[in-house]
Amino acid sequence: MPYITVFGQGTFEVAMGKKLVLALEDNGVNILHRCGGKAKCTTCRVEVLAGDYQEITSNEKNAFAAKGLNDQLIDDYLRLSCQIIVNGDITVRPIMTVENSSLAAGPRPSEEI
Repeated sequence: MPYITVFGQGTFEVAMGKKLVLALEDNGVNILHRCGGKAKCTTCRVEVLAGDYQEITSNEKNAFAAKGLNDQLIDDYLRLSCQIIVNGDITVRPIMTVENSSLAAGPRPSEEI
């Protein structure tokens, strides 16, 4: 089973094929997902520091473009955790959390992309 390391918070093991946003939430990381994991709001974005992850999806590209964040896709290695399926070890830094935004997390994302 793969390991997820969250910068400043620790490492945990998750089931292969789990959505990253759900793996984070299920392991005590209060990441935002204001749109419920539909790749619309970009609040679940993470900076990928290391590891295995698939290429950026068209849903992510469209969401980043709508928010004017295209330059951060390459420069800051940002991804939407609702669009990443865990298929190997990965190290991430959540960008927006309940703690640093004072917002509610949002509706729990579905298991499907």
